[in-house]
Amino acid sequence: MKLQSRLGWAIGALFSVVSFSVVGSVNAAEDVVARGAYLARIMDCGGCHTPGAMIGQPDFEHALSGGTIGFQVPGLGVFFPSNLTPDAETGLGNWSEAQIIAAFRHGERPDGRELAPAMPWRSYSALTDDDAAALAVYLKSLPPVVRAVPGPFGASEKAVAPYLSVISPDSN
Repeated sequence: MKLQSRLGWAIGALFSVVSFSVVGSVNAAEDVVARGAYLARIMDCGGCHTPGAMIGQPDFEHALSGGTIGFQVPGLGVFFPSNLTPDAETGLGNWSEAQIIAAFRHGERPDGRELAPAMPWRSYSALTDDDAAALAVYLKSLPPVVRAVPGPFGASEKAVAPYLSVISPDSN
């Protein structure tokens, strides 16, 4: 009788530990996504990467699916903020979390190209490992939005969408 009682208690305890571990893992995963969402918000990713945000009319239904206003970098061209949702064709869907982290920490895309010069990756390179991972996990957790952005356009090419320019007074 004592053996059955102990066995029952042990199985119950094991079940509780397994249940707690699964629930704890789910809560931890939710916490990581929530931390990533917080970071994306305070880093103002949506300020450039959400359609309409730069003209004061952000389209939150398509948040982080790419900007509608580009940036002209003198001598380099016009660059548009990319689609950060996990869409496989127009966004980050084929990028690993490590590749996303490399992009905002080192300014490098998986294909070896540099990010647009307007992207403040140098500031984001100071993120802790945990925060960098949380941001990548959050971006991968978003619903995919199929939305291609224009460009990039080289210095001699004509952009097909609105963009901001920075013009030095010396160049006039």
